[in-house]
Amino acid sequence: MEIIFNELIDSYLATNVGTVKNFLSQALSAHLVNNISALYAGDKLLAAGTGNKQLVNHDKLIRSDKIYWLDRIHNDVYENDFFDLMDRFVSHLNSSCYAGITGYEFHYTLYEKGSFYKRHIDNFKQNGTRAFSMVIYLNTEVDGGALRIYHGNGSQDITPNAGKSVFFKSTELEHEVLVTQLPRMSITGWLKVG
Repeated sequence: MEIIFNELIDSYLATNVGTVKNFLSQALSAHLVNNISALYAGDKLLAAGTGNKQLVNHDKLIRSDKIYWLDRIHNDVYENDFFDLMDRFVSHLNSSCYAGITGYEFHYTLYEKGSFYKRHIDNFKQNGTRAFSMVIYLNTEVDGGALRIYHGNGSQDITPNAGKSVFFKSTELEHEVLVTQLPRMSITGWLKVG
């Protein structure tokens, strides 16, 4: 995994947006998709909002995805495999780049057909603990739903293919999720400091 971790970090250092294929194995991706599907069938995914816990806004004209927060207390073997992978990545990032990451938070994300998330930045004004944003895609079939990241006067579109990870500074790059024509599944989260 160290080669994949280094590729993600090196591409971030070169372009301000790290991307790497095969951050997740096909098998782990498939198990996590099954988890999302079961949560969706059980009506356990919640409408996502904007803002923080104290100031949450559920405006479906801005954001129309559904989420479910991940936590080791769920004691799900595949989610714990994901957390073990993230622990390894954070340790590598801290030792190779002195990033100072002290924690993280992640959730499942499901965009149903026709869903989107308008242009935004990931850092809260009242709480600047989010250092890096990460998205790890789970889709084997893709139609729409690209992540559009804005760089100055231009933009970059990243297709949400299974196993791919995207990594960028939470405080710097505005981005959006374009309308998807198929269900789009990912794990989305933030590496935190402080």
